[in-house]
Amino acid sequence: MNRSSWQGRRRQGRRSRQQNPGLGQRDSSERCNTPGALQSPQDSRVSDGSPPPLHLIHPNFDFSIKELPGYYFDPEKNRYFRLLPGHNNCNPLTNEGIQHKEMERKRLQLLEEENKQKKVARMGFNTSSLLWKNQLGFLNITSYCRLAHELRVSCMERKKVQIQSSDPSALSSDRFNFILADTNSDRLFTVNDVKIGGSKYGIIDLHGLKAPTFKVHMHENLYFTNRKVNSVCWASLNHLDSHVLLCLMGLAETPGCATLLPASLFVNSQPAGADRPGMLCSFRILGAWSCAWSLNMQTNNCFSTGLSRRVLLTNVVTGHRQSYGISTDVLAQQFAVTTPLLFNGCLSGEIFAIDLRSPSQGKGWKATRLSHDSAVTSVRILQEEQYLMASDMAGKIKLWDLRATKCVRQYEGHVNEYAYLPLHVHEEEGILVAVGQDCYTRIWSLHDAHLLRTIPSPYPASKADIPSVAFSSRLGGLRGAPGLLTAFQQNLYCFSYS
Repeated sequence: MNRSSWQGRRRQGRRSRQQNPGLGQRDSSERCNTPGALQSPQDSRVSDGSPPPLHLIHPNFDFSIKELPGYYFDPEKNRYFRLLPGHNNCNPLTNEGIQHKEMERKRLQLLEEENKQKKVARMGFNTSSLLWKNQLGFLNITSYCRLAHELRVSCMERKKVQIQSSDPSALSSDRFNFILADTNSDRLFTVNDVKIGGSKYGIIDLHGLKAPTFKVHMHENLYFTNRKVNSVCWASLNHLDSHVLLCLMGLAETPGCATLLPASLFVNSQPAGADRPGMLCSFRILGAWSCAWSLNMQTNNCFSTGLSRRVLLTNVVTGHRQSYGISTDVLAQQFAVTTPLLFNGCLSGEIFAIDLRSPSQGKGWKATRLSHDSAVTSVRILQEEQYLMASDMAGKIKLWDLRATKCVRQYEGHVNEYAYLPLHVHEEEGILVAVGQDCYTRIWSLHDAHLLRTIPSPYPASKADIPSVAFSSRLGGLRGAPGLLTAFQQNLYCFSYS
């Protein structure tokens, strides 16, 4: 290198240091042309956890590549921030905090969009275009009714429901664990977590759920449990939805059990001094994960419980039990109505049907076998019993053809990592409803798996407070209004058709 070129580069470096004084304070060992120089322990800006400015990176660095090992790029501030490995710093920046911040930003943005009046479930379909295409004969009556219902679902507006109770103070402190609507959607069975620990039960009467007031009444009783409620379903023993079947986890020396709770316990219309009906029956069952009530005539008055490596079928009247041994845990169950089959979703990802006509000791009682890649948390049989809907802990929702034993449709967007989350299938309305672990309620079209709407939670997302929902076209009975009920923390919201 000749002397003139060396002096020219020296003058150029001097001008560069005058424009960027911070560069002159750096050690020569920090002048590296790779992004890895940001991890040098000699840089005081990095060692104390503060973000390094972008001019410390090589000028030829491609800024479209946002990911650097150990760093997070904030697009708003246009800077890189270091991800600290521990929590010794007073304000550490961690992956969980970044994800929570991004989720909260998306939630607030979606809530703002929810406040807008105009929503469209499908591109190109609104009220006027739907009527116009129907009048011109472009849509048959089935497609018109389905698309019209989807349009109503996309326009549902959120209203807070006023809950009336004999103990108003409990309403402000007790948190909803989950809600479950009965067959006619005129009652909700609720499980509430109380402050002192444990759970209590209640039934909400939905007959008063009408615009514009949206008032309901909660009937409570004195029954209380300090054990975890694993699964709940309505049971039809004396008449349709006459009882509630609960599976309770064992605690310390208290064993687990399956309890049939009469719904009449929650009706406070009896005269003063009348004896309250007692609990019908309780069966000692260790470690029940799931339960289902049979409406099939061949297995009348029977319920099933899914246990660890076993399925137990119990007759309430006779007390007779039939056990089926398996190699995994059963997390979800549902009986078929027209055929004597019990469908089970397992921790291993397997879905199988038990032919209840076969003896449990034989080898031919497994009628159908399907497979998911993760633990199955919910199974729902469609009305014709030729299709089955299932969801798993990987967030996959699949529609299975039971005759061909293959997946025919998949519903995208559901979020689940490890939670027990149910599915809500409504064939009459042609929709599927599910709440993800991100606290978003998503509604799909059963017809083509199109995502119709994503409803954010009114509060910041928390994996400990996942909303519980109930959807029906007749909320409050045969003359009720269609809509979606969402229970979150101490509040109940109604998304009604406008």
